[in-house]
Amino acid sequence: MKFLYKLFLVLFSLQLISCEDDDYQNIPVEQPLAAEEREEYSGGEATVFNATQEAFGFFASKLTQEEQTAFGIGNSFFRQSWVSAPASTTARDGLGPFFNANACASCHFKDGRGRPPAFDGELGRGLLLRFSLPGSHANGSSFSDPIYGGQLQDNAILGQTIKGKYNITYQILTETLADGTVIELQKPIYQINNLGYGALAGGILVSPRIANQMIGLGLLEAVSESTILGFIAANNSNGISGKANYVYDVESNSQKLGRFGWKANQPSIRQQVAGAFLGDMGITTSIFPNENAPPSVDLSTIPNGGSPEISNSNLDKIVLYSSSLAVPARRNVSDQNVLKGKKIFNDIQCASCHIPKMQTGNTYSIAALRNQIIRPYTDMLLHDMGNELSDNAPDFLANGNEWRTQPLWGIGLINTVNGHTNLLHDGRARNVTEAILWHGGEAQNSKLKFKQLSTKDRNDLLSFINSL
Repeated sequence: MKFLYKLFLVLFSLQLISCEDDDYQNIPVEQPLAAEEREEYSGGEATVFNATQEAFGFFASKLTQEEQTAFGIGNSFFRQSWVSAPASTTARDGLGPFFNANACASCHFKDGRGRPPAFDGELGRGLLLRFSLPGSHANGSSFSDPIYGGQLQDNAILGQTIKGKYNITYQILTETLADGTVIELQKPIYQINNLGYGALAGGILVSPRIANQMIGLGLLEAVSESTILGFIAANNSNGISGKANYVYDVESNSQKLGRFGWKANQPSIRQQVAGAFLGDMGITTSIFPNENAPPSVDLSTIPNGGSPEISNSNLDKIVLYSSSLAVPARRNVSDQNVLKGKKIFNDIQCASCHIPKMQTGNTYSIAALRNQIIRPYTDMLLHDMGNELSDNAPDFLANGNEWRTQPLWGIGLINTVNGHTNLLHDGRARNVTEAILWHGGEAQNSKLKFKQLSTKDRNDLLSFINSL
């Protein structure tokens, strides 16, 4: 009897083990995810493997020796301060008479991203206010204020009255995530004060704009127009409908595809650079030869730095510099949490607008940037981002709710380079989570899916975005 009892126990134990083994075999094993080949090369051959504070400041590796020399000169003009005329530094005089900053690098510090002022009166950190009025010129550009022009310059050279100042207060809003996390958002409210030349026009539209990081601009310019327009059909689903902006190109006197600026309102890096020289620093070029000053200011009594104040030769070098800054490599591309975050990024349709990968064309002026597989995470198109982000200011074909999809490459290094993580067109978002929660309009569904993520999935998604 004892023998049979022991035999029963042995057989029963073996049966349990067998069942446990069967159950173990039936448990699905999660297969590790893998990065794509060369996924870390965000800028193709124009990628730099550097994640320090200097990460945004390197030239594309295959520039010619002549281009490298021009890059160095352009870098000098970009970083050094301009002064009012007359001055012994004749190549860098002509600042103002009205300006926001005295150097490109004041707003694009280390070729990086600007931020809102940390306190009232802080100047030249990369946020400016654009002015426009309803209606447009024959070339499609918006009407500007008859006294203050298209931009509030909050600084002036000695002897001139500053156009005006502004300060910012914030309304606090909250979003609650599925795991109970409460996120505070800050909505900026702008007050323009101390106007030096009378009141602004009735119905004035004010659009705040933050200076963007400079990396990869030439690569984006090298993408063919047909590739960008092809994205319209590709993302025209699930409430997503990208739109091209066609804008005025001054030198060709024609309409061209807009590529640069928060509303894709500039057709080329060259015109973007020249526009910033005039609007931000009061430096004239052959593209924009006329100073921007209130009608009551007699410009003939104010010394200038020449006509124009920057020569075409030097402008060309600054344009080449701005076009050929390399893109930092991705980090942690093979980490499983990053790869899971990448899958979530696609699953919640972030990639419908932030298109991961494309190829540059074969005719671009800088040979080193031709035929490159790049990963900028943008479609270069306009999208309706909802009422909360609206500036209500049309810009060529862009309406007040529409903004160009911001390239995400380099986003994880902004804090390293610039010491902050402010995002969106006005810097209101203090981190990636806040930036996502400000998305509305065409991105509303993606935002709602983001809010429903588990804590781990949300952290994986943020790890992926910060690896870009």
